[in-house]
Amino acid sequence: MPDPQPITVEEHLDRVLAAIEPLAVSTQPLLDALGLAAAEPVTAGVSLPGFDNSAMDGYAVRLADVVSATSDAPVHLPVVGAIGAGAADLRDLPEGTAAKIMTGAPVPAGADAVVPYEWTDRGAEHVRIDRAPTEGQHVRRAGEDVTAGDLVLEAGTVLGPRQLGLLASLGHARVAVRHRPRVVVLSTGSELREPGQPLGHDSIHDGNSFLLAAAARRAGAAVYRVGIVPDQPEAFLAALEEQLVRADVVVTSGGVSMGDYDVVKAALRPLGTVWFGPVAMQPGKPQGFGHVGPGRVPIFTLPGNPVSAYLSFELFVLPALRKMMGLTPWSRPQVTARLTHAITSPPGRRQLLRAHLDVAEGTVSPVGGPGSHLVGGLADADAVVVVPEDVTALDAGATVSVLPLDTGLDGGL
Repeated sequence: MPDPQPITVEEHLDRVLAAIEPLAVSTQPLLDALGLAAAEPVTAGVSLPGFDNSAMDGYAVRLADVVSATSDAPVHLPVVGAIGAGAADLRDLPEGTAAKIMTGAPVPAGADAVVPYEWTDRGAEHVRIDRAPTEGQHVRRAGEDVTAGDLVLEAGTVLGPRQLGLLASLGHARVAVRHRPRVVVLSTGSELREPGQPLGHDSIHDGNSFLLAAAARRAGAAVYRVGIVPDQPEAFLAALEEQLVRADVVVTSGGVSMGDYDVVKAALRPLGTVWFGPVAMQPGKPQGFGHVGPGRVPIFTLPGNPVSAYLSFELFVLPALRKMMGLTPWSRPQVTARLTHAITSPPGRRQLLRAHLDVAEGTVSPVGGPGSHLVGGLADADAVVVVPEDVTALDAGATVSVLPLDTGLDGGL
């Protein structure tokens, strides 16, 4: 049976996203939630700071006792104690006295300002104060940062270092998130060898599984890279069945084109649950997507050429993973830039040209050739020029859409 007519990139992405559901919510330790999105709003159970505390190393004083202090007429006060952070035995400051205080330590009742060391002689039993503070000077008031009951994180907020630091400061040890998708990556091909193994005259090292596993991990997924699967349908199905127990998503590369040894298509097409067909894009035309196993695990069957596999991941797998994790936007935002060189493109396909994007200059320069096997050019690129299906040529200076490959998304990236 011949393959169907090509569908558009948008049609295939819509097919994928319609079949993907967000993962279940669970509470995770804070560091395990890095890069994920808060699944629920978070309100503050306590205030920050939790008590009035000193912003300086110095002396806690009553303003009325030191308001007249100048360098010509200093004020002398007895020192009745020392207050350290976490060691605050002095709770009340008597009138006419001062208390040595460290940064972060609680200001005792009655004190309404802190005189920094630089304005004093740093006396231990008696202190000379050469300058008067203003009311509340160098005192951090309770709740001036966050007040108990405040909404501090909205649902959907990506949890980066700053957000996790806030949660920890508020006393949260865990946070509700959608757990990381468990992604199993399988490479197929009897010609493949593990990196580090010697090559024969007809073998190559498996780069795709590392490429795709790294991309999935950078997206925030928990990744299981499986060993190479030979071009045998029975071996592929056995490896797949073994991995489904720990998979939320399966990603394969290779074996989905029109060849005699396209093992993925040969193994999965009889199941009737995986769609295979062409997408009107170059590189990356042969695609497959569906569900496998009793748990209907989503499976992406990507082309075997490395550039095709990687760009297919960017366009289809990455948005699915982000939807699973509750992250938005699902896809990287595109930007516009001016071409530095003229380009041509085949009609009827969306051409994805590897490129360098110069944000400061607002220009984009094609990198390497169009071949889907040119992994060196892929490694050298940081963006893709997106040429529409109905455009066959563009001159230097033309404004084009550009997909940045390393920016534009929070969470996992």
